[in-house]
Amino acid sequence: MAKLDTGPYKGVRDFYPEDMAIENHIFKTWREVVEKAGYQEYSASILEPTEIYTEKSGVEIINEQTFTFTDRGDRSVTLRPEMTPTLARMIAARRRNLKFPLRWYSIPNLFRYERPQRGRKREHWQLNCDLLGITGIEADIEIISLAYKIMKEFGAKDENFEIRINNSNTDDLKEIGPNIVYDPTLARGQTYYTGIVFEIFDTNKENGRSIAGGGRYDNLLEIFEVDPIPAVGFGMGDITINDFLETHKLGPYA
Repeated sequence: MAKLDTGPYKGVRDFYPEDMAIENHIFKTWREVVEKAGYQEYSASILEPTEIYTEKSGVEIINEQTFTFTDRGDRSVTLRPEMTPTLARMIAARRRNLKFPLRWYSIPNLFRYERPQRGRKREHWQLNCDLLGITGIEADIEIISLAYKIMKEFGAKDENFEIRINNSNTDDLKEIGPNIVYDPTLARGQTYYTGIVFEIFDTNKENGRSIAGGGRYDNLLEIFEVDPIPAVGFGMGDITINDFLETHKLGPYA
């Protein structure tokens, strides 16, 4: 009988007490900042019908980058790789009963079958913040400013990070914060962005992956064939923010 490996599945993490202390610090900071800004928490199961991802991203991406399987009822099921389709499903289900604008957030566990490397694993936790029901640039400014406030709450100095912004509809971008960088080459991977897009990067080149990213996606509900709702939001991963804190000796690493 082969000896069992004591390590975790490739690309995921064990959290010993000292690791949980750091993770809880990250979660606590996220919650404090966004709830102070008026965002309410929602959640859902990690399992979703595969079709909500194939409709949005295509079959090829789902086959290559997700954990997808057939359940005992012969239904195709996927461990969620992102939270936005779940948010869209939940909003579409109660579209007529919700009072907009909505300010919602969640901290879901996400899964992607990718090659593990610095800043990326096959499982991570991510803060998602979404503002729904406002079309104007004031919503874009609010959501980007919220991401900025989170970075500052973690103890980051302005010179430690930069917010790169692009807009798929116009060359006019506006001053939002002290470390905003206009980047016309910035393009988020998903195809559903309809306006401004942004990403936050560590200025220390040791951490090359974006700490957070998002933008405007007014076509959020189109796959459910309900009336559109203007939406803007972002996601911030626990792995990249942890790398940022460790590199700059902030929070638990101080």
